[in-house]
Amino acid sequence: MSKDIQSSAAKILEGVGGAANIKFLTCCATRLRFELNDNSIVDKAALDAIPEVMGCVPQSGERYQIVVGGGVATMNSALQQLIENQASSGAATPSNNETKAESASNDDVKASLRSGGVRGKVAWVDGFFEYLSDSFRPILGILLGASLIIALCAVLDALHIVDFRGEKSAGWIFVDSMWHSVFYFLPIMVAYNAAKKLKVDPWLGAAIMGALMTPDFQKLTSLASTTSIKDATLGTVSHVAHVFGLPMQLNDYSGNVFVPLIMVAVLALVYRFLKKIIPDNLHMVFVPFLSLIIMIPLTAFLIGPLGVWIGTYLGLGLAWLNTHAPFVFAILIPLLYPFLVPLGLHWPLNALMLMNIQTLGYDFIQGPMGVWNFACFGATAGVLLISLREKDATMRQTASGALAAGLFGGISEPSLYGIHLRFKKVYSRLLPGCLAGGVTLAILGSMYGSVKTQAFAFTSLLTIPVFHPMWVYAVSIAVAFVVPMVLIFIFDYRTAEEKAAHKE
Repeated sequence: MSKDIQSSAAKILEGVGGAANIKFLTCCATRLRFELNDNSIVDKAALDAIPEVMGCVPQSGERYQIVVGGGVATMNSALQQLIENQASSGAATPSNNETKAESASNDDVKASLRSGGVRGKVAWVDGFFEYLSDSFRPILGILLGASLIIALCAVLDALHIVDFRGEKSAGWIFVDSMWHSVFYFLPIMVAYNAAKKLKVDPWLGAAIMGALMTPDFQKLTSLASTTSIKDATLGTVSHVAHVFGLPMQLNDYSGNVFVPLIMVAVLALVYRFLKKIIPDNLHMVFVPFLSLIIMIPLTAFLIGPLGVWIGTYLGLGLAWLNTHAPFVFAILIPLLYPFLVPLGLHWPLNALMLMNIQTLGYDFIQGPMGVWNFACFGATAGVLLISLREKDATMRQTASGALAAGLFGGISEPSLYGIHLRFKKVYSRLLPGCLAGGVTLAILGSMYGSVKTQAFAFTSLLTIPVFHPMWVYAVSIAVAFVVPMVLIFIFDYRTAEEKAAHKE
């Protein structure tokens, strides 16, 4: 660990009021997440002056977020070490294990757009979207890794080096397994994270979801007593097994995210009820035992088919809009995303993308979403150009880090929290890029139905090959990138007051 990181970690610790002011500390893809004893003693100006800090986001209660970009894991490790050192010297701070164990249940409510305050006044709505986001957030890294493997395969296919649509050799089938494993077992991963969020044994959530993905469960489709039903609307064949005389709809749950999300929500109620009525000294055996024998049949007979039905028909509804009003869809999604992402409201759409791939074999939301992402990165590029012109080292470092995270990782948070939500004029430059890119995608894509992808991919430069037709997508995101970059470079991203304050 470099001395610069250690020095910055020490300054961050001092800026949030020292180790004694920290209740819990964890991190996500780009942010340090604190729960403090007293938010009022945080020195925001000192934190903003630290080179690695891209932005500070005060939260409801005593929660606080500090955006540091892709190096967040290293910074978190440095902070944990500092906290441990102070704890060993006698300071009253939580242990690292306590910090990690409790952080999932003490997550923050995302900041509202531009205000830096609470997202909403309805607690259950906030809790719902936090539940969705925290069920996905820990696995973003492996999703990104899998999407890059898919992109590499797409490049090889486009260059006619390997035919991924024809018969493949054992070696390339093995390569497919490298990314397919992530999406096949995604329901188990989501169930684990969702259970952890709701303070349920995460391995219990994973085991219940895993029961519906075992070879034994799949064997039910081939039994002589199993009946097959064709769905004329979807053009698919469903199977119904008769288990102890009761009909059970059999589904392929690989890649499904709606089922584990619903299942774990019900599991949390069952789990808490069992812990309440069973004596403490019997919890270890009978709470998991009863949870399994209650939740696996309930999921197989009811929750599983319900989750598949919800995800399928939500996807079909959006597919209908994309088919019958493609111009509206291609323009609406990029214009909505700049407001959905800061509020955390984009997670249901992410779940629908995965569901589309499972049920339709492709997704049509990610193309317009890529337009928004590159408009976001274009605005950051404009800020970077101005910082180079003005020789502003601090903003240059913030913008360059955010731009690298965006262009190569498809991550918009460093740009949003580090720059866009801090300056009032950024959105007025950003939205024209979303509109221009969306219109371009609508016009060029109309000849092909829409821009589609068969993979869940983070929309970065590296994943352009997974979109079809690739040239339509590439031109659209290029337009979305250039428009805000030029507007910001010509007209700036700050008001006169912000410019004066920033220079100070």
